[in-house]
Amino acid sequence: MQVLALISRKGGTGKSTLAIGLAGAALESGHNVCVVEADPLGTVSNWKRRRDRAAPAVETVHDGLSLLACLPSLAARGVTLAIIDTAGGWSETFNTAVYVADLCLITARPSLADIEAAGPALTAVRAAKKPFAFVLNQAPIRSYRVGNAASALCDAAAAFELRDVIALPAIAARSDHQDALSLGLTVTELAGDGKSAAEIRALWQWVQGRLDSLAGVETPTAVVAANASAITQDGVRADLTMPIIPAHHDADFGAATAANQETALHAAG
Repeated sequence: MQVLALISRKGGTGKSTLAIGLAGAALESGHNVCVVEADPLGTVSNWKRRRDRAAPAVETVHDGLSLLACLPSLAARGVTLAIIDTAGGWSETFNTAVYVADLCLITARPSLADIEAAGPALTAVRAAKKPFAFVLNQAPIRSYRVGNAASALCDAAAAFELRDVIALPAIAARSDHQDALSLGLTVTELAGDGKSAAEIRALWQWVQGRLDSLAGVETPTAVVAANASAITQDGVRADLTMPIIPAHHDADFGAATAANQETALHAAG
């Protein structure tokens, strides 16, 4: 079973909606999915109550111990992908989610506040020596903010000599996501031919490719090519590949972000 954790120090970055969207795309690709809700706000549970379909399963956990106990039982039930939806802020459950994850997605909107808040989450992920990627969520359609925010995050991560840290594509802020949430549907079920569904499917392909790579599973060449030229924001190509910038091993994320403050301010609009 593969474990994906959606994390952020900051609330309001759209983790729950993104978890539901990725679960829907993973279901389409043949996974047996369970969304593990570790957020006391209960967005995923409320969505599940409005839903008339069995999949994906939803399990609620209230602390780190219950999360640790939950995962083996899911694997025993044949679940192939567990998506952990964490609460904003810092908690034992957050730390446990990072610890058990095969891949952590740090969600952020293309705003200065979210970029700054990504620092502590990155620190936690690095301390746990876990693979991670940033995902830009709730992004304005056709906006320079997406590219600038991605550059700011890449520049900060490069201070740690990290690369390929942006999951593609960015997910635009469209009403389909909220409409699907209110109806107990995934965005791919609500409007399967729409732009939101296409972005979520492409993001899931990127995530699945990364998970498979970490597990030693070869990713088909076509998927690699699609990810290399991923599209976002109504078909605008997102070329967000950033080179490694050499830096000391003890480089500080906050200092790196400050050094790129001009870019971050542009990202904030």
